[in-house]
Amino acid sequence: MPEIEIYATRTCPFCVAARALLDRKSASYSVIDVGADPERRAEMMQRAGGRRTVPQIFIDGHHVGGNDDLQALDRAGKLDPMLRAAG
Repeated sequence: MPEIEIYATRTCPFCVAARALLDRKSASYSVIDVGADPERRAEMMQRAGGRRTVPQIFIDGHHVGGNDDLQALDRAGKLDPMLRAAG
């Protein structure tokens, strides 16, 4: 399984939706809570090309984008192959 990182906040409904999709796919991921940690938020923005919104999702270090991007990958049939890829 690839390494999946989600920069998120606790109350963000888009973060919840992204995690729910990955849960349905039985994918393991780590959540980095940027809600109360300005250093982690700055890290997220640097890695995500300046994007400030959450979630920001990375699969094996590759920036996928936010929840809409993750959902679009799934609809296009591109998410499952990414999740099956060797880490």
